[in-house]
Amino acid sequence: MKKAFLFIFAHLFTLNYAFTQNSIFGYNNYINKKSDTLKYRILSPDYAKEKKFPLIIFLHGAGERGNDNEAQLKWGVSNFTNEKMMLKYPAIIIAPQCPNNMSWSNISFKRNSREIKLQPTPSKPMELLFELINTLKNQMPVDTNRIYITGLSMGGYGTYDAIERYPNMFAAAVPVCGAGDTSRAASISHIPIWIFHGALDGVVDPLYSLDMLDALSKAGAHPGYTQYPEVGHFSWLGAYSDEQMIEWLFRQYKK
Repeated sequence: MKKAFLFIFAHLFTLNYAFTQNSIFGYNNYINKKSDTLKYRILSPDYAKEKKFPLIIFLHGAGERGNDNEAQLKWGVSNFTNEKMMLKYPAIIIAPQCPNNMSWSNISFKRNSREIKLQPTPSKPMELLFELINTLKNQMPVDTNRIYITGLSMGGYGTYDAIERYPNMFAAAVPVCGAGDTSRAASISHIPIWIFHGALDGVVDPLYSLDMLDALSKAGAHPGYTQYPEVGHFSWLGAYSDEQMIEWLFRQYKK
């Protein structure tokens, strides 16, 4: 009985902590001139207008798609919002939500191959995301030399898609269990990138990350790479708990 009580207490504490962390994000919608809508959550520090802050874009995975404007906060983003991190690394954080049946990336796969090709036009959610970023740059104290993007699974694909489409926007990127167009590696070789993947990932083959690591290295880049040897698809649990990665991320400036 005592163990059961302790388990229930711990579970409720965890749920309450997660709710508290999520509740600090404001609800918002970006609506463009065509009335297309992107739901997103935003966290901004208590700032003086003369100071500028880094902007973090967090892209969720496929399981968090929808229109509740809640699910995208389930994994990862709360690691940037505990008291220690918010005091040490104040930042503006946006977590958009991809609608059902859509994706952050617009890519094609070659049959019986790991070859991925970036399509000429972005997906609708990605198009809206970049309209939102440009709007926030004009409306909020964003340090445009410190715009960072990260995402997990579908959001890892989206991270590569974003930096390959807009290589001059980002100061750093952290794709987690994602994949991208390796033929575009030279165009993003100037961006500091830290790649994460689980060696036993059965959803997104870790060879995709190794292919990008190889392509970036051949293009003259020096990407970080962390592969968890006994982890499957949930490599984001380790990636976003890695304080060294977060410290590294906030050191990056666009050159």
